[in-house]
Amino acid sequence: MTRVLVTGAGGQVGAAVARLLAGRAEVIAHGRATLDLANPAQIEARVREASPRVVVNAAAYTAVDRAESDAQTAQAVNAAAPGVIARACRAAGALLVHFSTDYVFDGTKGMPYVEDDATNPLGVYGLTKLEGERAVAASGCPHLILRTAWVYGPAGKNFMLTMLRLAAQGAPIRVVDDQRGAPTSSLQIARSVVALLTAGESHVSDEAIGRLENRSGLYHATAAGETTWHGFATEIFAERARQPGGAFKVPTVEPIPTRDYPTPAKRPAYSVLSSAKLEQAFGVRLGDWRAGLAEAISVLGRG
Repeated sequence: MTRVLVTGAGGQVGAAVARLLAGRAEVIAHGRATLDLANPAQIEARVREASPRVVVNAAAYTAVDRAESDAQTAQAVNAAAPGVIARACRAAGALLVHFSTDYVFDGTKGMPYVEDDATNPLGVYGLTKLEGERAVAASGCPHLILRTAWVYGPAGKNFMLTMLRLAAQGAPIRVVDDQRGAPTSSLQIARSVVALLTAGESHVSDEAIGRLENRSGLYHATAAGETTWHGFATEIFAERARQPGGAFKVPTVEPIPTRDYPTPAKRPAYSVLSSAKLEQAFGVRLGDWRAGLAEAISVLGRG
């Protein structure tokens, strides 16, 4: 079977990718305990040991606010490490699938961003992720850079789980209603990676990998549609209430402007991404964000 190395396997996306690829490829999964992305020599050693045909880099420094005061670590993990991984992939003859973010944009466009739009990160997180993109692109290794957004899922630390935890406290919840994006579940992202690597077959194939290598580059990969954080929270509670197995009391959700919820890092007011290029190139579409949410809540309910 084709060997696939997955980094960030302890995170939302990495864990889902490793799980869905099991049985379709020989998966070698590394989390933070076995692969420190701030250690270039360790990165090179792990890729060399695995001798993979594909590397899926789902590891990142995602603490957006903490990055403002911990820029050195964010730089090492988000900017420098992808370049090291990419160069190691080039030496190994491996395809690199690397994830980036909507935060490379400043949110002033007001309509869905496409891959060629000018970038202008508002904070350290977005800036370091953009530098990571550029390092991968400059490495010479075949690659897919997949920008995604507003990632959540039934495991890990994310907005959906935070909202459900707050709902259990019974108090009204205040949520920002003037930032727009496309909530994208880790399950939707992982399925898109599997679809890219298998091209409809039951396993990861050289033919599918070759097709990706021939169209190496930058793609957006988010769920369809858009909403605000307030709209997302409201739908989380509505979907949770629709699930069987016990009553759920929907909390009051109060919309507030960004200025009433100050954070160390500034967020783009509008960061919806168009994923049309990904669909046109490979026939892969992540589906509507509400469908992704319904699935994630259902999985969460099943434990």
